[in-house]
Amino acid sequence: MAANVAVIAGAGAGLSASLARLLSKEGFRVVLAARNVDKLAALAGEIGAQAVETDVSDAASVARLFEAADKVGSLDVAVFNASGRTRGPIAELDPDAVKQALLVGAYGGFLVGQQAALRLLARGSGSILFTGATASLKGFSGSAGFAMPKFGLRGLAQSMARELSPKNIHVAHFIIDGQIKPPGQAAEPDRPDRRLSPDAIAETYLAVHRQHRSAWSFEVDLRPWVETF
Repeated sequence: MAANVAVIAGAGAGLSASLARLLSKEGFRVVLAARNVDKLAALAGEIGAQAVETDVSDAASVARLFEAADKVGSLDVAVFNASGRTRGPIAELDPDAVKQALLVGAYGGFLVGQQAALRLLARGSGSILFTGATASLKGFSGSAGFAMPKFGLRGLAQSMARELSPKNIHVAHFIIDGQIKPPGQAAEPDRPDRRLSPDAIAETYLAVHRQHRSAWSFEVDLRPWVETF
């Protein structure tokens, strides 16, 4: 039987690393994608994952990523965790930086989602999971270059969910409403758990992937217990 494969696009040391460790522990063969795969060497070695140099804003690069994943096994879950952003007053934003943020954060989601959908449609099941943020719902002052790609990614996820859910493919969007605790940061006794635990977020992603199809979630908000909203 072919191994179930999990592709994580936009992999790094935070949430992606927690997802990779958990999915590997649960029996998935993990394929990590990033522009700089050198930063993934230790993680890949730890869990036996494959790291593929990938530019999510480039169609050919994303296609090569999934072709590499095909050689590992059968795709079961794809996670889009890449993010493009630029901040500043609207009159001062660099148009090229904004364009790049859109290419990575929204167009990249389309490219990864499309390649994943091609494989999951053939398989007849699986999940495509998109990582959003507070900026997916609120366009804050000085944050146009982040809100645009995040709003676009959410719209993509909604459209894909409506198209693919009736075909037994679960598409979900996660709003990370708060700061994720950086790797290695010491505990804060005076303010416990005020930042999101990447391990706890990963557990939620896996739970959504495993939901019964009679009660699928499309969107899940995650925030620390001390957060006001």
